[in-house]
Amino acid sequence: MINNEQSALKEKLGQNLIRRYMILGERRTSNYVWAFIIFLGSCGFLLTGISSYNEFDIVPFLKGKDVSFFPQGLLMSFYGSLGFLLSFYWWFNIFWNVGGGFNEFNKKEGLIRIFRWGYPGKNRRIDLSYSLKEVEAIKVELKQGLDPQRTIYLKLKGKREIPLTGIGEPLTLKEIEKQASELANFLQVSLEGL
Repeated sequence: MINNEQSALKEKLGQNLIRRYMILGERRTSNYVWAFIIFLGSCGFLLTGISSYNEFDIVPFLKGKDVSFFPQGLLMSFYGSLGFLLSFYWWFNIFWNVGGGFNEFNKKEGLIRIFRWGYPGKNRRIDLSYSLKEVEAIKVELKQGLDPQRTIYLKLKGKREIPLTGIGEPLTLKEIEKQASELANFLQVSLEGL
């Protein structure tokens, strides 16, 4: 009984020494929705272009035979093909989870590990490790405007800044402040930019 309590206490203390933040990457709901919408739209354009060439409606409700092939049908086929390729590219990015990974801060081993998935090839796994002693500060960068960007950087000695937030993951100002201050407290470094 005492051994179980001791192991539970050690496990709890170990969790306090390690922080891991997951980065979503391309597997966001919005990417699934947009990839599906572009696929459906491109299929509609492509089928209408093919129907105008054949002068026969492949899909009855599209009325492609009423469209003259040159130039409208040809252009619709071209746009449909481009949309089709774009949707496949997007689906492959989702399947490969490009940009997904995690940030791990481990006080037990004294290491920071930043891991991301890239495109297939010899550099598919992006795995960076730094010593906790190299950390100078946590920096927050806020850009307001039409496309607001809120990014948390790990500022290392030697003027290197490594982004910790994922691209396309808009966090609210409150979430950015909370995550940056928790991280700065955990690493016992200063917080810049707020």
